Amino acid sequence: MRGPAAGERGRLTRRLLRLCRPRRAALSVAVLFGLCSTVAGLLGPYLLGRATDLIAAGLVSRTLAPGTSREQALAGLRERGDGLAATLDPADLVPGEGVDFTRLAMLLALSLGVFLAGAVFLWLQGRVLSRAVQETVHDLRERVQRKLSRLPLAYLDRTPPGEVLSRVTSDVDNLQQTLQLSVGHSVNMLLSVVGALIVMLLLSPLLAVLVLLAVPACVAVIVVVGRRAVPRFAWQWAATGTVTARVEEMYTGHTVVRAFGRQPEVIREFEAHNRALADAERRAQALTSTIEPTARFVTDLTYVLVAVFGAARMLSGALSLGQVLAFTQYAGMFTRPLTVLASVAGQLQSGLASAERIFELLDAEEQRAEVAAPAFPARVRGRIRFDRVSFRYADDVPLIDRLSLTVEPGQLVAIVGPTGAGKTTLGNLLLRFYEVNQGRILVDGVDIASMTRDDLRALIGIVPQEPWLFHGSVAENIAYGSPRATREQILTAARVTGVDRFVRGLPDGYDTVLDDEVAPLSAGEKQLVTLARAALRPSAVLVLDEATSSVDARTEGLVQQAMSALRADRTSFVIAHRLSTVRDADVILVMDRGAVVESGTHQQLLAHGGRYADLYRSSLHAGRE
Repeated sequence: MRGPAAGERGRLTRRLLRLCRPRRAALSVAVLFGLCSTVAGLLGPYLLGRATDLIAAGLVSRTLAPGTSREQALAGLRERGDGLAATLDPADLVPGEGVDFTRLAMLLALSLGVFLAGAVFLWLQGRVLSRAVQETVHDLRERVQRKLSRLPLAYLDRTPPGEVLSRVTSDVDNLQQTLQLSVGHSVNMLLSVVGALIVMLLLSPLLAVLVLLAVPACVAVIVVVGRRAVPRFAWQWAATGTVTARVEEMYTGHTVVRAFGRQPEVIREFEAHNRALADAERRAQALTSTIEPTARFVTDLTYVLVAVFGAARMLSGALSLGQVLAFTQYAGMFTRPLTVLASVAGQLQSGLASAERIFELLDAEEQRAEVAAPAFPARVRGRIRFDRVSFRYADDVPLIDRLSLTVEPGQLVAIVGPTGAGKTTLGNLLLRFYEVNQGRILVDGVDIASMTRDDLRALIGIVPQEPWLFHGSVAENIAYGSPRATREQILTAARVTGVDRFVRGLPDGYDTVLDDEVAPLSAGEKQLVTLARAALRPSAVLVLDEATSSVDARTEGLVQQAMSALRADRTSFVIAHRLSTVRDADVILVMDRGAVVESGTHQQLLAHGGRYADLYRSSLHAGRE
């Protein structure tokens, strides 16, 4: 997987900065705290340099003859040819006096106070920045969640769940770490570099130029390595998504894996994906790990140059010992950000790769916008009409082609056919999980495209092929689609669909929290709960997508009874392969390659001797009847 190009990295950085825009006030306060901390950091070396000069001057003054002036003492040294005369010229000498411990104590106390204040301001800045970053990432997670709710089903169908999960969790967490590092370090590094450079230029322009020579070398290393690192981190996070998807797939299908004895093959496949991830991580880290040692070597070389030339300047009298020591600390303040930048460069490149993956999700095409003036049937009866409907997943592969169909209110319509015939797609189109390419679908005379999705789906109850229950009580699961339902309404729906029969045997009845260890339910019992969920919702149309395909023969009878109760006074679509579930349908539609090739009752289609009769005989031969 290729990473973002240079221009793309700039665009990603600007988008990341826009994410932080709502936290401008907090960031401004953080900058203020950072400025105060930097000023304190700049004052510290100056005060310590003064203290060093004070000690040095006191020690030298003690060796000079008392009663002479500073100028006389230095003149005497020059007359004797003593080379220390030039070195001591900047010193505040008082011949015959020792170290002024009162002034020294004041300078040291002031230095301690300045360093303590700098630490406090730095701590305050960290607290403010941490909260700002956490709130920014919180907003980003909500944006991602809202985006997922607006994505069309086609996106979720073609993207592995583990890949989506990786972007929502791993990539967002990685981006949070990157923002925490980059926002905090960038403010302090900029202030530290500017402040230290100004002071160094004031102390010694020559030494300042020597320190500046380290900048191009460090920046060149970071830029060159960074350009090569981003694609490797993009590869690493793509491999992370693949591993996450594989783990999710293995976990959800662990029963099938064990039943067919495929554990060794699954383990080998996982090890291959895991090795690919480890290889991607190794390649990314191997490249970025060269940045910090190189930057540290350059900065250490700078210290050597400062020490050598600083000593020469001190011997010539241009600088005092304290000024040289202070300059060394300022040089450290100037070059340290380069070392820090080098140490976090890998995380920054990794964060950009994660940001690209998150923004790809946020930029994905959303489902069609709702109409400005939505319509709604004047009278809801459940009459469904497919008017020359065409649909295709891919542009060159038609799935449903010019389908026309009318279903009267209260009819039970069974849809059968081979895999890939378009049975489930028909239900997805009715619910507007997908949009038709051509034609119209009308509910009680109103085109569903002119209705809001919420209004449309409020008219249609659905029981999916795979029952979905969440971690909550039985009552909460039944009321999932009807949050305002009363307890009595929940119990009525449960009794109608047969849920009450097994719930009474659970530890806490309807308040039992569904858990595979505490309250394990069979596939059929889970399906009955989803049927109760549909029964509780007052919908005019019902779509049952192979609702009995995952239950045993005994439970199938219970499900059939529940379905019969459900479809009373409702227009019902049953999508099934088990033909025993459709014999009582008012109309059976036989689909093949997106078209209705036969329609009629069970007896009519058997008498016709066409495709349905073949399917029915095949089911008898397979022992499914």
